Amino acid sequence: MSNEPDLARRYTAELLGTFIFVFVGAGSAVATQYVGVFDPGSSLLVAALANGLGLAIGISITMGISGGALNPAVTIGLLLGKKIPAKDVIPYIIAELVGATIAGLLLMAVSPSSVGNVVHWGAPSLSSAITVAQGTLFELVMTFLLVMAVYGTIVDKRAPKIGGFGVGLIVLADVLTGGPFTGAAMNPARAMGPMIASLSFRSYWYIYWIGPVIGAALAGLIYSRVLEKSSVN
Repeated sequence: MSNEPDLARRYTAELLGTFIFVFVGAGSAVATQYVGVFDPGSSLLVAALANGLGLAIGISITMGISGGALNPAVTIGLLLGKKIPAKDVIPYIIAELVGATIAGLLLMAVSPSSVGNVVHWGAPSLSSAITVAQGTLFELVMTFLLVMAVYGTIVDKRAPKIGGFGVGLIVLADVLTGGPFTGAAMNPARAMGPMIASLSFRSYWYIYWIGPVIGAALAGLIYSRVLEKSSVN
């Protein structure tokens, strides 16, 4: 008998893990607004820590069950590296989007709307200082780094046994770098969950799909075809 978790457990793990990440990450934006952390540097640090730690915990909880993708872009990156079967991709993405949306809905249920509406319930936003093309490229690069960390600290059999904390650290670093410009989503579910829950969509919502998916695909191909393959030979 196989010890691999059944499909329902894997999809449930993806839903719950994404829920944890988005509730903590988006919730940090609402919380900083509520407590009056208006200093940009402090708000950025809080967001980076919350998103990084939230993802680290979410991955660590679920990686033994579903692999801890918790991100449609990561799921696609793993597919291209032949780390998950194609039949799991659509169910994983649906589970991740549902988990993110539930997180957004619950955050709206427990938080004051006067606070949450100001920060769009934690949905990422594009700075007026950069163009849509620049924002898309920024998300692409940050997600590329994220998926390289997923492969290098979790997927690779030589990876250090540190759970999801290697990935959490790159998210923390990416948010510190790109947060002021794109919100540093690096994850279509993280971006879309609060938007779907609040029925408030950014005009540039698509950059949070295009950039992360391309970045994840490139990372998955490069790591699996070049770095991982060369280590075997």
